[in-house]
Amino acid sequence: MFFCRCRAHTLDARRYGSQISGMKASQAEILIVPGYTNSGPDHWQSRWEGKLSTARRVEQAEWAKPVREDWVKRLVEEVNRAEKPVVLVGHSLGVPTIVHAVPHFQRKVAGAFLVAPPDVANSAIRPRHLMTFGPYPRTPLPFPTLIVASRNDPFGTYDHAEDIAKAWGGLVVDAGEAGHLNAESGHGPWPEGTMVFAQFLSKLSAED
Repeated sequence: MFFCRCRAHTLDARRYGSQISGMKASQAEILIVPGYTNSGPDHWQSRWEGKLSTARRVEQAEWAKPVREDWVKRLVEEVNRAEKPVVLVGHSLGVPTIVHAVPHFQRKVAGAFLVAPPDVANSAIRPRHLMTFGPYPRTPLPFPTLIVASRNDPFGTYDHAEDIAKAWGGLVVDAGEAGHLNAESGHGPWPEGTMVFAQFLSKLSAED
């Protein structure tokens, strides 16, 4: 079950302009941004990529030994070559990749759907080289952002997710005790996530 933890972090349409027209998936380029070691065929990101005609994965040259600068550069290239407004769908290490890339985007990003953000500044994270993706920038993001966080994610606490969401001006959705929200935690089809993503899209602007 999902619980919305809105409080002061709700999306404010006035902040992003008045053109909230109810985006459809076909009106966007949906960029799937996986995390460490990529998302396998049973992962919800892979399933969404297969079902959404305008979705494509941001492929990294090295999934097992990620280098922040390389991952950010690759994402920036994909965003900047987009022909429609971009919606970013990040999981795990894909989240800090997205946030570090924001200053380099030259194309419009309509919104970001960020799932299971890891605490990359925590020295307990393994493998240790993932800390090179931290710390997170704390500048408010220039587009609507929704963060889905779990209460028992081994890679980042719910309090951490709330903290960065507040800094970014995003909305937090409480996924309950859902682990790392990946295939291993039972989130392959993930119908609840599909519903939340559809609701998020409906709040975005289709204007380029």
